Amino acid sequence: MNTKYTFDFKEFDAEGLETLQVISDAGNFNQWTFDTISPFCSGKIIEIGSGIGNISECFIREGYDLTISDIRKNYRDFLKNRFPEISLQNKILPIDLVHPDFEIEYQHLVGKFDTVFSLNVIEHIEDDLQAVANCKKLLRTGGKLITLMPALQSLYNNFDKELFHFRRYNRKTMRALFEKNDMRVIKTFYFNSGGIVGWFISGSILKNKIIPANQMKVFDKMVPLFRLTDKLLMKSVGLSVICVGQKS
Repeated sequence: MNTKYTFDFKEFDAEGLETLQVISDAGNFNQWTFDTISPFCSGKIIEIGSGIGNISECFIREGYDLTISDIRKNYRDFLKNRFPEISLQNKILPIDLVHPDFEIEYQHLVGKFDTVFSLNVIEHIEDDLQAVANCKKLLRTGGKLITLMPALQSLYNNFDKELFHFRRYNRKTMRALFEKNDMRVIKTFYFNSGGIVGWFISGSILKNKIIPANQMKVFDKMVPLFRLTDKLLMKSVGLSVICVGQKS
């Protein structure tokens, strides 16, 4: 596979930071996300694109062997202040998921992890196939990759544009992304059906550029209901889509 460096990113992402800060106060939602992906995580784990550590905090609190990473220095500095014990262990790393010499640049990390997970990261990268390929390189044989990405292209709106999303996904496109990288797909499912209406009204009709903090607070209070809704709908639709794959 030819490597193509296409990740042109803003060193300081004001819109992304504001969004992450809004979500940081959504304790119920962050716990729900953790509860959804953590059953697939084990052993030595690395998170790609940790941001300000909203989900990292859940893993650290529960005692997982976690390494965290982000391409942006301001996020890494934030993480070092938030998780000083992790910083002292040199487990806060700069990782460019589509670095042109990925295997050379990160040779000390290749094949070292039992689990790699990325949450709302790969949609920011034009060459998403290469991004998944490089995630796979970090895994040991038999290791698992868990990705969560925004779902359903019909929901693409102002939020996506401001956050520099190239696209949204569905179960079929997520599965294809993994299978093209010769990964065995264990499971694909949708997540957070309850968030669809708010996302559409706020981003498509009201044309908001950033998720309003008051909207997120209301949503977070309703998370117990949305958890139940996902179960009743058998995770057949959602604002996000999750794929779990294994390196053969």
